[in-house]
Amino acid sequence: MAIAVQSVPSSKCQILRYVEKPLHPEKLTVWCALWAGGIIGPYFFKNDEGHNVTVNGDRYRAMITNFFIPELNNHDVQELWFQQGGATYHTARATIELLKDTLGDRLISRFGSVNWPPRSCDLTPLDYFLWGYVKSLVYADKPQTLDHLEDNICRVIADIRPQMLEKVIENWTSRLDYIRVSRGSPMPEIIFKM
Repeated sequence: MAIAVQSVPSSKCQILRYVEKPLHPEKLTVWCALWAGGIIGPYFFKNDEGHNVTVNGDRYRAMITNFFIPELNNHDVQELWFQQGGATYHTARATIELLKDTLGDRLISRFGSVNWPPRSCDLTPLDYFLWGYVKSLVYADKPQTLDHLEDNICRVIADIRPQMLEKVIENWTSRLDYIRVSRGSPMPEIIFKM
């Protein structure tokens, strides 16, 4: 809560009015999975009352259990590998166990079957493609509310065609090939073309 204060000549303070302001602006936290054939999501992290919340281990595991696994079962993707970032809620022991129980050895993650380095955004399609692409379009009509922004995110993601995702995954394999051949050298700018 913020209090507006005005100085008066007698060097006393007078409270003009109370202005309630949140300490932090409201945010959306959104999750997606993608493969060459489509996108699962978006999933917006919300509490039981429908308010936006940040991600923690319990919320991430609830999303995996209640959203991702059922969605995964609705697609013919039983042999796909799952790659995730290195955030603490991704790599918590309970999360890794849940993902290994679901995916077997098809987990690319820190502490996964394929140990993936943290902060490797140049090798993560969601980071080098999806989030930048979505952000470039969702603010075009200057959304004034989080509901409007959420609607825009859903629309933009729904409009992404499989042909674009196929190119993203082709680009991903090119990036992996470059890293393997160069023994981990930084990638030149040419690799960032889509």
